[in-house]
Amino acid sequence: MDFPTRHLTQPLPYDPSYEVPEEGEADTIAGLIESIHEIAATVDHDTGHARRGVHAKSHGLLRGELRVLPNLPPDYAQGLFGHPGGARPAVLRLSTTPGDMLDDKVSTPRGMAIKLIGVPGARLADGVGDVTQDFVMVNGPTFLAPTARQFHGSLKLLAATTDKAPGLKKVLSGALRGVEKVVEAVGADSPTLKGLGGHPATHPLGETFFTVAPVLYGRYMAKLSLAPVSPELLALKDQPVDLDHKPNGLRAAVVDFMTEHGAEWELRVQLCTDLASMPIEDASVEWQAPWIPVARLRAEPQAGWTHGLSVLVDDGMQFNPWHCIADHRPLGSVMRVRRAVYAASARFRAERNGAPLAEPHDLAQWREHG
Repeated sequence: MDFPTRHLTQPLPYDPSYEVPEEGEADTIAGLIESIHEIAATVDHDTGHARRGVHAKSHGLLRGELRVLPNLPPDYAQGLFGHPGGARPAVLRLSTTPGDMLDDKVSTPRGMAIKLIGVPGARLADGVGDVTQDFVMVNGPTFLAPTARQFHGSLKLLAATTDKAPGLKKVLSGALRGVEKVVEAVGADSPTLKGLGGHPATHPLGETFFTVAPVLYGRYMAKLSLAPVSPELLALKDQPVDLDHKPNGLRAAVVDFMTEHGAEWELRVQLCTDLASMPIEDASVEWQAPWIPVARLRAEPQAGWTHGLSVLVDDGMQFNPWHCIADHRPLGSVMRVRRAVYAASARFRAERNGAPLAEPHDLAQWREHG
């Protein structure tokens, strides 16, 4: 593959001074933990089962393999992407953002969490002995709030509506989708409308996903993206899904597709070249830099979702960008708060469900459940 390196600006090497903790960041972390716990505890009380405080509902649980592309330019052959060749097992979890188990007609942004297994490299202190690397993504290039503190304000409101008026949420979602269509018709886009339930009711496998907030990329700083490349996946872009009387219609659409087709994505990297226009501490800013392919992720035809896989992945695994090698450590306030918040959420699920969580070293159990 030819890489357009002649027209790329030299990436900016990371320096610790680029990260500036927000005022009151410890209080923000405590508040986020409380809000996430409120959501999860409410769902646990209503259903008798503890789930994630956000992205509770899975629509697809897939097994794949990631292969790093050969002959990457030196600036892109960093961290795990400096090891081309053999395939690494991957778990993919498709979800939507709420912490409660809503009818899919409440249409919200989609998430894609990736867990790579067998990744070499130095670990962070709380990950010694692990061999995983997680990338947590959503289907938009920016976060809905610039900083963790502002996000906490939004999450407190969501926590207060957990399990409240699900029928009204469906009606509101339909109205917001109509408004979003008008906004998009004039060439704009509203993450706020989508986040409240105005996301188009389209096939989740047709989406492009983004880390939104940056991570270390060896010597540099980067955002990552996962984009469909196989023809069958590309055909799903903006394809509507019939959700009438189908509370789990998105899951059914993923299962129908994956039982018949394989899927292939390209993992792309955007390196930071200028802190003014590509800030580390403001996740609401879309970086303007080329997306360069560094790997391919392939999933063969498979079940797509089963109850057994839900037990294995939804209950037995956690996806956290801080499950990483040191070369891909998360950056910025939104990422910093995730470390403690995600860990607290995982502890609550494990304690309430009586199902200890541990980072996998292989996928030997997958065959039993898939």
